[in-house]
Formats: sequence, structure tokens, C-alpha cells
Amino acid sequence: MNDADTIAAVATPPGRGGVGIVRISGPKAVEAARRIVGVVPPARTAIYRRFHDRAGHEIDDGIALYFPSPNSFTGEDVLELQGHGGPVVLDMLMAALGEIGIRPARPGEFSERAFLNDKLDLAQAEAVADLIDSASEAAARAALNSLHGEFSHRVTAMVDALIELRMYVEAAIDFPEEEVDFLADSGIATRLHDIEQKLQQTLASARQGTLLRDGMNLVIAGRPNAGKSSLLNALAGTDAAIVTDVPGTTRDVLRERIEIDGLPIHVIDTAGIRDSDDVVEQEGIRRTWREVERADRLLLVMDAREPMHVEDQQLLARIPPRLPVTLLHNKIDLLERDIPDDVDAERAELWISARTGARLDRLREHLKNAVGYQPTGQGTFSARRRHLDALFRAERHLLDARERLEKSRAGELVAEELRLAQNALAEITGAFSSDDLLGRIFSSFCIGK
Repeated sequence: MNDADTIAAVATPPGRGGVGIVRISGPKAVEAARRIVGVVPPARTAIYRRFHDRAGHEIDDGIALYFPSPNSFTGEDVLELQGHGGPVVLDMLMAALGEIGIRPARPGEFSERAFLNDKLDLAQAEAVADLIDSASEAAARAALNSLHGEFSHRVTAMVDALIELRMYVEAAIDFPEEEVDFLADSGIATRLHDIEQKLQQTLASARQGTLLRDGMNLVIAGRPNAGKSSLLNALAGTDAAIVTDVPGTTRDVLRERIEIDGLPIHVIDTAGIRDSDDVVEQEGIRRTWREVERADRLLLVMDAREPMHVEDQQLLARIPPRLPVTLLHNKIDLLERDIPDDVDAERAELWISARTGARLDRLREHLKNAVGYQPTGQGTFSARRRHLDALFRAERHLLDARERLEKSRAGELVAEELRLAQNALAEITGAFSSDDLLGRIFSSFCIGK
């Protein structure tokens, strides 16, 4: 990477703290050490010194660490100044660095330089941000696996296999005089099948990783007084929502985050849906439909003592076709008849009591099964929506390649589909990517990483 700029950023969270860290990366890191610390520390050795500005005024005292290129996170000369965590002190250090021509870093610029200097691939760089943002122990372990290269190794192995297959196919096309009839070679179909199998396995793991990172948006909807807020409280284990016998108590959207065996679920309680002349209630219902459109799954809560109401049927008719729905018959503790067995999983219909907690364990298992979630093992890695998109595109191109091979028997088209599949997979690690994609990814990182 050819970049003459030296960058600096406060690497600790904003606010007051016991320790504040300023990180510097670039060709002026050595000059910064001489100006502010008074000496260049030995490589990877912590020294205690006083920090001074350009005029010689003392700013702070603390620890200085120097990591010479290329053995640093970014691959450049890196200096870390660890002092006291007061905002004013850290601002004074940043101002002193500005006096010698060191500019503030953009969000994610340290990780971006690590990627551009081949210290990390793109999936590993994203794992740094995922590790920082982890909301559960399972998510943190998955992000650490990605940071250590678990995801990248799988992708790289598939890319290498595709390159070998492309070399054979394209050689047969470019050198017909060698009489290599790859279309008649059953080994091509076998190797293509092996790549497809590896892709399916990686895709299944990536889905788990995406669930761990992003979780599931679960919207609770239904008529007033069906027990939606009671269900939210039961799942969250706290009195997050006000529960009364008065219909229409919930007027706005309430959010709680829960975990089921490491699966993060964003539970959203909504206003009861009904015809109303109340302006406030109408706004709550409008917001309910907005959340329904964004949901990954909908829980339609109904009173188990009554048959499905016409308003429930109308609500089901308005739900987007792509949105999976679970029918929840609540208040089974008030039934004067036998509690029905749960309908099979394909219908996604459960009988529960939010007030007593009866059969909530079945609901939790149902939610995990509905998204194909399995408690994580050592091989799970973190993944993002863009990774899933790239894997799905690669899968589509491999299926098209097989069709061209078996039906059209068109060598050039087989080779093109293999190339497109390779490029889709290479986007994951950044071996094939656009500057626009890199800009979007690293701009979402925190400053100082």
C-alpha cells in the first residue's frame, strides 16, 4: 500500500476512564515517538515516559509501545500511547500529533490498511468489528474463529478448486488440437459436485454465523388483549411492558433482546390491531405494520378460548407472503377443556400460557428450529448478509455450470459460469472486490480499528 499519510485515533471508548489509548500508524510514527515521548521505544517493549507537545509542555505520562513495519497490525510503523483516560488529555495528545502532520483516522482505517497490506483478508477484517460488537459469548467465539481464518480457509479452498477446474476446461477450449474432450470426462462432473458439496456445507455454517451476528427480528402482533405484552415479559424475564385488562394498553413499539441457547432474538411487541377512531392508537397500529414489514418472523397471538377472529384472518391476509408466521393460542391456563396438542411444525401453531409460562419451552425450541439454528460448536464462524449473498450467487453459478455441462454441453458457457462463481467467492475475502464495497464495509467500523 502506497500511502504517505500517517493516521492517529483514540482507540478507547469515548468518555472518562482509567486508561486512554492513542494509536498512530504510518511513516511518521517514529517522528511522533521522538517528538512526544522523547525516544523511539525498543520494538514491542513497553516503556514509561512523559508525553510532551511541540512546545515542550507536558501533556501526560504513561506507556509507549512501538511496533515497526511490517510486524504490526496494519503492516506499517505503529506507535501506541497509553495514558490516562480523560477526554481533555486525549484531545491534547491528538492536537500534538496534528502539529507534526498526523491526521485523524477515518472509521475503520486501521483495519482497512491491515487489509490493503495483506495482514488480514476482508472476512478477517470484518471479524474484528464483529468481535467488538458481539452481543453473546457464542457470537464472540464465532467472530474469533473468523478472525483466525476459519471462514477464509474454507472459501480459499473452494476458490482454488474452481481455478483448477477452470484451467482444465479452458485449456480444452483454447487447445482443441490436443483433443481433450472434457465434456466426455466424468471427472469434471465429479469435481464440480465436490465443490458444490463444500459450498453447501459452508453456506449452512454461514447461515448460523449470520444468525449469531444479526439475530432474528421477532414481531408479536394480534388483537388487543390477546396477551402480547404478557408474552414479551415472559420471554424477556422482566416486566418490560405494562399489562392490564384494558384493551389497547400498548400504544407504541416495545423492544427487548433475549437469547435462546446463544441465538440473539430481537423481540418487538406492537400495538393491538383493530379498527379505532383514536388518533394515538391509529399511529401505534401504523407502526405495528411498519415492524411487520421488517420482521424475520411473526408471532400472531390469539385468545385460546375463542376461535380465530375475523380481524385475525384479515391480519393474516395483509402479511407479506415471504414472512413466516407462527400462530400462538395464548391463555391456555383459562381453558375449561383439555389443552390441544401442538399442531405439527409445518403449520407452526402452538398453545401456550404467557402468564404461567406453560409450554414456553416449546415456543423457544420452535423458534430455534424455524431458523435452522443449532447450538454452536468449535467450527462455527461469524458471517454477514453480504457473505450469504456471495455464497448464494456462487451456488447459482455452479448450478448453471452443471446445466451447461449436462444439457447444453457448451464448454465456453461452463467456463464462464465457473469464473463467475469464483469471483463471487473471492468477494468474501476481498481478493475480488470494488473500491465502493471496501468503502462501505470499513466506514461501518469504529474509529481506532
